[in-house]
Amino acid sequence: MSFDVAVVGAGAAGAATAYQLALLGRSVVLIDERALPRSKPCGGGMAASVQQWFPCDLTPAVDRVIDRVRFTWCLEDPVIADLPGESPFWIVRRDVLDGYLADQAAAAGAERLEGQAVTEVSRHGDGWELCIGEQRLQARALVLAHGSRGDLVNQLGVADPKPRLAAALALEVEGAVSEPQTARFEFGLVKHGFCWCFPRSGGYSVGIGTFLGRTVADYDQVLTALLPSLGLDPQAGERRHWPLRVWNGHHPLHRDGVVAVGDAASLADPFLAEGLRPALLSALRAAEALDAHLSGEQQALAGYTRTMRREWGESMSWGRRIGQVFYRFPKVGYQLGIKRPTAPQRIAQILSGEMGYGDIAQRVIRRLGGGLLGAGG
Repeated sequence: MSFDVAVVGAGAAGAATAYQLALLGRSVVLIDERALPRSKPCGGGMAASVQQWFPCDLTPAVDRVIDRVRFTWCLEDPVIADLPGESPFWIVRRDVLDGYLADQAAAAGAERLEGQAVTEVSRHGDGWELCIGEQRLQARALVLAHGSRGDLVNQLGVADPKPRLAAALALEVEGAVSEPQTARFEFGLVKHGFCWCFPRSGGYSVGIGTFLGRTVADYDQVLTALLPSLGLDPQAGERRHWPLRVWNGHHPLHRDGVVAVGDAASLADPFLAEGLRPALLSALRAAEALDAHLSGEQQALAGYTRTMRREWGESMSWGRRIGQVFYRFPKVGYQLGIKRPTAPQRIAQILSGEMGYGDIAQRVIRRLGGGLLGAGG
């Protein structure tokens, strides 16, 4: 079998890339070691603004619409704010979203190979040869979309060679939801990190992330405090550990005939852990670049790296600086950052893409630094 593009990994980034390429008329195969739909650890928060990148309606994959956020410090001292705009934030289930995007890709003409892992990738003429079980297939270009755990990006020399992995726990809990349109963020229970609690149909998607240093949170201790605050048993839910590959500097996201997208490209927000929006943005930009590359434009893939640096990386470089200060001194950060009247709106604007971290970074860092000096820190 021979294709224009082989996409390794059928998560949100991979399935969306295959869909965008198929819409451009390219022959594409979407490969995943597991059959879809399948669950994946992820909070599932996604800005509704991603709809602008898709000609298909994404709302069939949306589980819940969020219009309010609630921030707390050690489950107290709450800050509650309404989010601006219509449907500013969506909650999705990854089995539903990934499967929906893969179905859209297939409907647009993409082939799907599921339940079989890629065991070998090698050069084949001007393109690539992939071994998948007993099969071999050729592709002129390759998309690496295998998430945080895949190692092809390192083997092929694409993206961050020494990725920064934030420790995270994902938890799906069944139960009654008291405020179905409210997303909760808790900043006091986790050292160098935070918790998120997103309502979904029939329960919550809960996450715990540590974004500074190498100390992993005591998840049981955190959940023993957090879950009862939601009216849930502290032992409830299926708990899954996963590494979150966060943005940690500018790196080439391409080489000759290869691009990395989504978590494989280390695009997750190092401050708020947002991963779905950069995954879907990278899918669109990678598909555009690959289409130009296959048409003979020699610098098209380098253009993908430049575009992602401009549209995502430059904001994340400031987001990393804010995170380093905030998570080192989180109580000061909560008092001087989150509790400011404009903070929830600014966070919503960042999550929606209306604003980047660079728009607020110098002011925030200066404020936090001044607060530390005033506290004797």
